[in-house]
Amino acid sequence: MSDTALDLTELSQKQKETAERLQNLSLRLMTALSQRPTPNPGIEAPGADLYAKTAAAWWEQALKDPTRAVGQTLGFWENSFKAWAAALSSEEDTSRDKRFSDETWDANPWFNYLKRQYQVTSSAMREAVADLDTLPETEKRRLSFFTDQIANLMAPNNFLGSNPEALRRAMETDGESLIRGLENLVNDLEANDGALLVKLVDDSAFAVGDNIATAPGKVVLRTKMMELIQYAPSTEQVHAIPIIIFPPWINKFYILDLKPQNSLIRWLVNQGYTVFVASWVNPDISLKDAGLEDYIKDGMLAGIEAAKLITGQDKVNAVGYCIAGTTLSLTLAYLKQTGDTSVNSATLFTALTDFSDQGEFTPFLQDDFVEGIGVEVDRFGLLPARVMSRTMSFLRSNDLVYGPAIKSYMLGETPPAFDLLFWNGDSTNLPGSMTMQYLRGLCQRNEFAGDGFEVMGKTLTLADVDLPLMAVTAQTDHIAAWKDCYRGVQKMGSKDKTFIVSESGHIAGIVNPPSKKKYGHYTNTSLAKDSDGWLKDATFNEGSWWPRWDKWLAPKSGDMVPARTPVDAGLGDAPGTYVKKKAN
Repeated sequence: MSDTALDLTELSQKQKETAERLQNLSLRLMTALSQRPTPNPGIEAPGADLYAKTAAAWWEQALKDPTRAVGQTLGFWENSFKAWAAALSSEEDTSRDKRFSDETWDANPWFNYLKRQYQVTSSAMREAVADLDTLPETEKRRLSFFTDQIANLMAPNNFLGSNPEALRRAMETDGESLIRGLENLVNDLEANDGALLVKLVDDSAFAVGDNIATAPGKVVLRTKMMELIQYAPSTEQVHAIPIIIFPPWINKFYILDLKPQNSLIRWLVNQGYTVFVASWVNPDISLKDAGLEDYIKDGMLAGIEAAKLITGQDKVNAVGYCIAGTTLSLTLAYLKQTGDTSVNSATLFTALTDFSDQGEFTPFLQDDFVEGIGVEVDRFGLLPARVMSRTMSFLRSNDLVYGPAIKSYMLGETPPAFDLLFWNGDSTNLPGSMTMQYLRGLCQRNEFAGDGFEVMGKTLTLADVDLPLMAVTAQTDHIAAWKDCYRGVQKMGSKDKTFIVSESGHIAGIVNPPSKKKYGHYTNTSLAKDSDGWLKDATFNEGSWWPRWDKWLAPKSGDMVPARTPVDAGLGDAPGTYVKKKAN
């Protein structure tokens, strides 16, 4: 047989195998899409009222100042012509948009023009919203968010025909990259019951309790809401008063114990503290009626009592992170009203308690979206994990949606093995009752910072929180903005308040071990001024805030006593069983 005939035979066999793969993937794709739940319009897009208000505001402004509308139109066409001319002349682009980092975007006139025209169009869209003076501020924030989403979606790199890197990869691999991309797409749809949620990480590289969340300890209590873990000591003596940490129940507790070198849990143990951590249950339908009172009663109060009993102490130092910090603040107010002095001091990590400014969450906290969440809760009894994951991702859509989708679906790449992204994807369901309590009572009506939030027969206010308090926030936090956290701490009744602003964001600002010498922090002993005034007068400190916390916490933690080895309660070793349950 000639070489040519052999090549044709091999080519024919390869084409046959490719056709079979495509046929199989097509069948799987159709099957996965058929399993998608009926869409819920309330969480897919803004309600009709936003469109109506926007149209009315635009017409009102156009009639009042027609020259502005004409000027915007003329400006758009002028900038479009400049974009075309700049592309032809190979004028340098100084925008430094990482979406267009491939050299072809500058070297090829056609792709150069696509990029520049997109930049002109997206800028014009955003400027039109910014100039819409007749729209109420809340509606303007919402419109701005959804305009950003449209602009981000329409970027030319998001489409195969206008993504030079994807086209080049397809040619270099004889189309194999596109087939792998289709397989990645089908796998993601199958993993989420037909809903599209881009996989961000190679989760086969990690196992909880094996190569992450490995700090030694024992589960010493199990309730319907949480497992309480007591960690093994690493020093001969420990402070008498223990620490109990309540992480958020959105995602899992092991963000505080990803690996030994950045584990806050291990670091606290090494400083001579007895450390307890709550590992929250990943709720199923049996917990659909669980509310904030269940997280308080069967989580925080039960954990505090267990830590006291196990250590023989009558007080604990409590820590609450994010939503658990909000709920810990409610718990502290409840303890104050009931005369219970079990908590000696409290530390809040990126915890919102005053929701008067809804910040980047404004689009999701209006009635149409909250009612859409209510529909979801009525359908499933829970807020499914994928809804929360998708919502959070679209706050940073280029980094958490479109960028990963391009790499996975167009370039056919396997997601990276990154422990932080693994944790981020290990999300949890939320009980329906708790979800609506939180959204309506705390976020929308801001009752805790106002006339009072009713729970467990008490009306709780921020003024009830009056024990020694440290609040740690993060400067670029887009989930719990530090200025909003500051406003809530100002309203608390504590005379002993310490407020810290760490560099970086919601995670890196907190998980910031001293050994990295990476992010610094701001301090200011006076909370008399507003947030801008506080920061202006603040002192910048190099390095992690962890050692500063240790110096604050140690005097509040009693004398040194012999180290306590966790007793085997027959509930298993750390990290427990609740943390390994995946969201359904």
